[in-house]
Amino acid sequence: MTSHADVFAKGRFVADRWVIVADDATLPEGAVLVSAARWRAEAATLADRTSPIGLLLDPADRLDDLVADLPRFAAIAIRFPKFADGRGYSLARLLRDRHGYTGELRAIGDVLLDQVAHFFRVGFDTLAIDHRPTRARLLAGTPVCLPLHYQPALEPTTVPVPGRPWLRVPYQDAWCGV
Repeated sequence: MTSHADVFAKGRFVADRWVIVADDATLPEGAVLVSAARWRAEAATLADRTSPIGLLLDPADRLDDLVADLPRFAAIAIRFPKFADGRGYSLARLLRDRHGYTGELRAIGDVLLDQVAHFFRVGFDTLAIDHRPTRARLLAGTPVCLPLHYQPALEPTTVPVPGRPWLRVPYQDAWCGV
């Protein structure tokens, strides 16, 4: 079992209530994140738990056979083993846009400071950050906003830049403090 002491959410670090449970480990009481493989093998038993259950996805995991079960998960965490692996961004957008997942969406792993705003823009709610320099900068209050962008995203309303309607600026950005 592993757990992060805290996660980054809404511009600050908060206590983490979720525990990642290995496939061969006994489930503890409380909120747990289990792998897609474990869910597939033990769905009937896991669905009867009274404590919150979440799903832990790896970048290569497919959602096809999990779609019907998505409402059962209070949280879905997507692992980012390397900062350069962007497949988790695609999983997040699929979960939010195509499958309508509304529970907590979490990124876990090698999250770098210049990626933080991108994580929130694609629909993540919380970040379990392993990268120490990023954690230090966020604890110091370094802003993580994207002041201008071209593509739409799952974030507060945006407005076009006068004279450049293809360029957007966040109307209200909770992660920038604006």
